[in-house]
Amino acid sequence: MKQASSVEIWGGVECTCRRVGDAYSDQLVRNGHRDRLDDLDRFAALGLRTLRYPVLWEHVAPESLDQPDWRWPDERLARLRELGITPIVGLVHHGSGPRYTALNQPSFAPGLARYARMVAERYPWVMDYTPVNEPLTTARFSGLYGLWYPHGHDDATFVRVLLNQLHATRLAMQAIREVNPAARLVQTEDLGQAHGTPELAQQVEFENHRRWLTFDILAGRLTPDHPLWDYLRTHGITEAELQLFLANPLPPNVLGINHYATSERYLDERLDLFPGEPALRGLYHPAYADLQALRVAGVRTVGP
Repeated sequence: MKQASSVEIWGGVECTCRRVGDAYSDQLVRNGHRDRLDDLDRFAALGLRTLRYPVLWEHVAPESLDQPDWRWPDERLARLRELGITPIVGLVHHGSGPRYTALNQPSFAPGLARYARMVAERYPWVMDYTPVNEPLTTARFSGLYGLWYPHGHDDATFVRVLLNQLHATRLAMQAIREVNPAARLVQTEDLGQAHGTPELAQQVEFENHRRWLTFDILAGRLTPDHPLWDYLRTHGITEAELQLFLANPLPPNVLGINHYATSERYLDERLDLFPGEPALRGLYHPAYADLQALRVAGVRTVGP
């Protein structure tokens, strides 16, 4: 019998670059990594041999794809290579792209595809990519909760932002594989389970289908008999868009399941118990609070 290989510990640099209104919040600046090359040596000393690492569209080409600045990723990826650390390169991380595009604009997907090709051509030795980090989670914060650009509070914005990110992932991997046919898609998503009151049982069931949409759509599993086919069609996604993924599925090579202490949600229609919490409108209830289950007494979370 072949002996099983040892478990590897992979790492990742927190690199969220989100847009709120006309301002960008950059975690690489906030955590100081942008100015600390020797962080990479420290990662190597920990024994990390695979590292999720940003080569973000917003950083390299903030004004135009015709004016990229590769100095920072050139230095960082070269050092990772010297250290023997395999990068999983991320291109958009909870972002909306540079100012000349946005998550809800038709230019987002082709723009990211063009940028992805530029990255692959410059670093042909890179094998692993996450073109868009956590598309569904980003769509929730940008299209349902209204916290990030374009600050939507409705299902139509949510599904459009989600589909644009998945189209961008599909086109980006197509462009990358035209340069490097062996490139792998490492697709991440937060799959926190939803819980709730008996009154919101239908909404909870819906949310526990919705949390899988990133993988269901990319893998070509969102067929007309899928529980959320009608939901997507009702809120503006065309059948032709969905058929693209059925005809040309993009199953990830690696599933990156992110689970945070606050991933699991608790839905409660008793808004008076949660003053200050915004009210969401669902398919099965006119107004409810969407809370971190960890912070609600008596809720038993299930974990990753």
